Amino acid sequence: MKVIDIIKAQKPSLSFEVFPPKISANFDSVMKATADIAQLKPSFMSVTYGAGGGTSRYTADIAARLLKMGVTPIAHLSCISSKKADIQTLLHELKDKGIENILALRGDIPEGMNKEGLEYHYASELAAEIKAFGGFCIGGACYPETHPESENSAKDIESLKIKVENGCEYLTTQMFFDNNILYNFMYRLYREGVDVPVVAGIMPVTNAAQIKRICSISQNVLPQRFMRLVDRYGDNPEAMKQAGIAYATEQIIDLFANGLNAVHVYSMNKPDVAAAIQSNISEIIK
Repeated sequence: MKVIDIIKAQKPSLSFEVFPPKISANFDSVMKATADIAQLKPSFMSVTYGAGGGTSRYTADIAARLLKMGVTPIAHLSCISSKKADIQTLLHELKDKGIENILALRGDIPEGMNKEGLEYHYASELAAEIKAFGGFCIGGACYPETHPESENSAKDIESLKIKVENGCEYLTTQMFFDNNILYNFMYRLYREGVDVPVVAGIMPVTNAAQIKRICSISQNVLPQRFMRLVDRYGDNPEAMKQAGIAYATEQIIDLFANGLNAVHVYSMNKPDVAAAIQSNISEIIK
């Protein structure tokens, strides 16, 4: 099934993300977590590609297994360190495995990479190539707080317009912790004529160590209300987990109440976290 059809439906959609193992020895444990999350029957699940494509060899396999479990999968595909011939090979592989959905990403630039001779520079280039290949529903990523490498928010939205023009049928956001940031971002998209559906990406922060990593990667604004939660419960792992799930749940309920119909949870291969959030909103997503 195409993800665009799922997120355009009237029923609210709740989806989860899993990431492949970095080493083959961990494959079975990752598949166990993936299967446990799949048993929750989410609207769909996405499978990441890994920084620099480091876990790419597992992405298609895990997505194909999800398909056999009866869950619609999205395969992430990043291009910055890829050759066009390699992308074509991967597209054929995904098609052969029955995968219909791809999230087109530039990907992180590997440290020390020589940018001379790169065949891709932007996710929009990858989106255009996937569209030309045909047969896939293409999603793109967006940053409600502006991509860290963008000159300003206006330039960032110009880049999103190109993604959409090149084939992205919907956009999934990077994590955010203040829903007003998303609402303001969506208004700017509307004002600039970017009218594809937006899937809100929510990260349940279940341990204090995640905060430093979150800030270093995406430079998120962390509301005082959220920081007080971390200050109060950060030294108590179980309390922090419970509080983080509650905070994410509150965000999701507010998003649905304000008319946003699709939420994607960065569940970090944690079936218990995914299950807790789904349970908290079970009547809302019926």
